[in-house]
Order: sequence, then C-alpha cells, then structure tokens
Amino acid sequence: MYLPQVIIIFTIGAISAGLLTAVIIPYIKHRQFSQFVRKAGPKSHFKKEGTPTMGGIAILCGMIMGILLDGRMGPSTYLLISITLAYGIIGFIDDYNKAIKKNNLGLRAWQKLLLQTIVATIFAFSIVNGMKDATLVYVPFINEYIDFGSMFIPFVIFVVLAVTNSVNLTDGLDGLASGVTLIVAFTFALIALKLGNDNMTVAMAALAGACGGFLVHNKYPAKIFMGDTGSLALGGALVGAAVVLKMELIIPIIGLIYVLEALSVIIQVAYFKVSGGRRIFKMAPLHHHFELGGMGEQKIVLMFYIVTIIVSVLGYLIAV
Repeated sequence: MYLPQVIIIFTIGAISAGLLTAVIIPYIKHRQFSQFVRKAGPKSHFKKEGTPTMGGIAILCGMIMGILLDGRMGPSTYLLISITLAYGIIGFIDDYNKAIKKNNLGLRAWQKLLLQTIVATIFAFSIVNGMKDATLVYVPFINEYIDFGSMFIPFVIFVVLAVTNSVNLTDGLDGLASGVTLIVAFTFALIALKLGNDNMTVAMAALAGACGGFLVHNKYPAKIFMGDTGSLALGGALVGAAVVLKMELIIPIIGLIYVLEALSVIIQVAYFKVSGGRRIFKMAPLHHHFELGGMGEQKIVLMFYIVTIIVSVLGYLIAV
C-alpha cells in the first residue's frame, strides 16, 4: 500500500460517518436518546443535557464502510472488527439503559467490567490461537520483540481493559475523544503502513476517517455525542490494532492523553480515600480539572490535540 491509498480510505470513512451522523441526529432526537449530565459534574455541562447520544454507531459504520470498500481483509481484520463491535455493543447496552431509564447510571460497574473482561479474554485467546508469533511484544527504546509466553494472555486482557476504559474517560468534552482518537488511529495507520500490514493500515485509516466525519458534528458546540457506544468501540479498535501489530507498549506514548485521563481518576480516588476526603485535582478526569481552573472547553480540547500530535510523532519514530 501507499500513502495516497491511505488518504482515500480515510476519506471514505469520513464521508460515510459524516453523512450517517447527519442522518441519525433527527432520528435520535425523535426517539429521545439524549445525554443526561452527571449532577456531580461541572455546572457548565448542564446545558449539554438533551443532546443526542449514541453517535458512535455512525463511527462504527464509517469504519466498516471504509474497510469493506477497500476490500483488503484477512483474519486479523475480522478479529479487529469483532472486538470493536463487541465493545460497541456493551456501550450501546449502557447508553440504551440510560436513555430508557432517563438517568445517568446505565449498566452497573461490575456488569460492564464483567462483559469487558469476557470480550478481552476471548480476544486474547483468539490472538494466541490465530496469529504467528502471537506472544511477541515490541518493546520501545530497546527496539526488540520480547516473547511474553504464558504472561501474554493476562497482559493483553489488562491492556484491552485499560485502553478501552481510558478512551471512555476521555470522552467528556465536545470533540475531545473523537479528535484525539482521529490522530491516534491515523498514527497507527502510518505505523501499520511502514510495517507492511495492509489490513491494519486499512482499518486504522478507516477509523481515523470515521472519527473525522463524526467530529464535524461533535465539535463544540456538539450536535451529538458518541456515548459509550462510540468511546468503548474506539478503545476496542485501537487496542485491537495495537495487539495485532505487537505495538501494545506504544499505546502509552501515542495515547498519552488517555493515560493521563485515567491516571488522574486513579490518583484522585486513591488520595481521597487515604487523605480523608482531600483532593489533588479540582475534578477528575483531567479535562474537568482544567475546566474548573477557568480554561475554556475549546482551549482544553486544542491543547490535548497538540499534545497528541507531538507524542504521536514521537511514537511513530520509536515504532518504526
């Protein structure tokens, strides 16, 4: 494959997701599948209540459309689509419960974690049984592949759960998760292109394009949110491609924003418990900390985009 082909696939994904998002917004509004804002969240977000959600459906369709129209598919493509759809379905169930019950609870935490763990476990075993040299993992900076052996399956399960939930936490400002994931997915497309993996190049280019098409409607002020349907599916797609490419340890570099968002929550909760109610951040995840510090939503999103571009360039150079 060549870069112009990657651009074409990106464009197909973008047009498909953009058009479908425009079509489903009125339908979702009519069905009243809308966002409910956490009362504990920033007060500035209350105005977002009632915005259509579950827009992740359009991202999934845009990604799949880009893959199908290109036609380059193999066993790894089916694995990637499977984990993406599986996490998208978990997110859809959660979103649907929220919309029907008219609250912001959805699935219970243990239910969501159990479903995610089952999917991650099936995916890990599928990788081991279906790929050559499956247990090899590229280790940055030393530029070597290390065989994780019997530790590979628990390692993959951990990485899948960590990435999917980190992407989910990042979805808190208009255009944040969709824009950051566009950059991360396109970087993985370029890494896959350099490594000669056409299947993952196509899938990640299509995903990046789908995020771009959705971003047209999701940028501030958002006309639609992706919901857990989108954020969990995006995490599944990214981590699925990383595992196939043996680039699991590149994710913390390219996906630094995801890592910081998740760490801010972990640190906040841990410190709150050990300190008897004190907080390090004004609010977690991290983007809310900047919001309550007086930074505008668009400035925060732009800052996170810039950071992601910088670390993506670094991650690409390390990976190839």
